[in-house]
Amino acid sequence: SQLLRRLRQKNHLNSAGEEAEQFPESSELEDDDAEGLSSRLSGTLSFTSAEDDEDDEDEDEDDAEAGPDPLPLGDGTSGEDAERSPQPDGQRGSQLLARQLQDFWKKSRNTLTPQRLLFEVTSANVVKDPPSKYVLYTLAVIGPGPPDCQPAQISRRYSDFERLHRNLQRQFRGPMAAISFPRKRLRRNFTAETIARRSRAFEQFLGHLQAVPELRHAPDLQDFFVLPELRRAQSLTCTGLYREALALWATAWQLQAQLGTPSGPDRPLLTLAGLAVCHQELEDPGEARACCEKALQLLGDKSLHPLLAPFLEAHVRLSWRLGLDKRQSEARLQALQEAGLTPTPPPSLKELLIKEVLD
Repeated sequence: SQLLRRLRQKNHLNSAGEEAEQFPESSELEDDDAEGLSSRLSGTLSFTSAEDDEDDEDEDEDDAEAGPDPLPLGDGTSGEDAERSPQPDGQRGSQLLARQLQDFWKKSRNTLTPQRLLFEVTSANVVKDPPSKYVLYTLAVIGPGPPDCQPAQISRRYSDFERLHRNLQRQFRGPMAAISFPRKRLRRNFTAETIARRSRAFEQFLGHLQAVPELRHAPDLQDFFVLPELRRAQSLTCTGLYREALALWATAWQLQAQLGTPSGPDRPLLTLAGLAVCHQELEDPGEARACCEKALQLLGDKSLHPLLAPFLEAHVRLSWRLGLDKRQSEARLQALQEAGLTPTPPPSLKELLIKEVLD
């Protein structure tokens, strides 16, 4: 409610002729605004040291590509709270957030207020590739669901957030006028204080976008959350790293379910194809068949869809392997082949994943 009042006040000022500041410094400093969006959990992030500034002159947040060098994070608190460290795998923060979200859903169950996603930067890593380096932020995306369900986690860098902000500004000048974004610094980008402020600002930024329906359903916002995971999962699947790919496909599926409106109509189907292929290669035919059944439900009677025959063929083969009924899928696949709508045999799901271009 505090955020909505702030947005209305800014819109009122803009209508009176006062120009909204594009990159207010307060976007990195104001803590009260974030309280109405996502209460900070003491100890979710923890600083134990600040990064030295001696390399600032060589820093490049946009070009470096290297493995992460962990840097403990905090939210700018001090004392006992600031010294608490999260579990190495981030589960402690995720469990706290899940409990917080459960309480939130219970309190708002009988209200007419739309229930939106919550965002929390749970950790950050300084990625070094001399002479360049950048910060990789791990973001927990929390939506409605059972309390024991772990939030989806994605990793993004400052340039990813900046690109999203720039694209949305270009397409939605009106709604974006009141939404602030942390300015880029020439120095001190890797200090604990700067990273903590940016973490809070990124949470505010995404929360503001979710508060505006026009922005919430923007394809660029959908791409920001899902597309990097899909591309990485596709690459890992094509190279045979199925276990690593499976985790990314599952994250992409969870994110699409939380976001609600996919930016591409075939992305849920492509995600299910990736899940089915990985489960099958990892000797889990039951889960692979379940993914095929979900895909066939989404496809319905779309007999011309290029993924229909591959999903039917996989469902028939997996059903035969498990000793389950395959007659309906078998008859439907045979009808497509007799009508000349698919070759015999049809392409496999893995073949389609290799050929698919993710835009």
